Amino acid sequence: MADKSVIINLERRVKQLMDDHRRLAGLVREMEAELTELRSEKRSLQEQNRDLSARLKRKELAEGLAGESQNRDKARARVNRLMREVDKCIALLGGIEDEAARAVMNGEN
Repeated sequence: MADKSVIINLERRVKQLMDDHRRLAGLVREMEAELTELRSEKRSLQEQNRDLSARLKRKELAEGLAGESQNRDKARARVNRLMREVDKCIALLGGIEDEAARAVMNGEN
């Protein structure tokens, strides 16, 4: 008789554990779906933030170049920075052209 009550008690606990497992598995699926949705939203917001930052920089540059705001010094600094970057690109392209010309002169392809 005592053995039967132990078995019944174990069966009840196993059923409870199985129910808990099903419930928790469902919660995990819901949370994974929510996580996926939140990650997507985060990417969207980060992209929107980058776009707005770029628009703000362009607006500040335009205002600074127009001389209509206090952003004039920032605009000049940015233009100078961009010009240096363009100069570096031109120098790199010139180096590539020089290498190509040397390769042609040496008969390399």
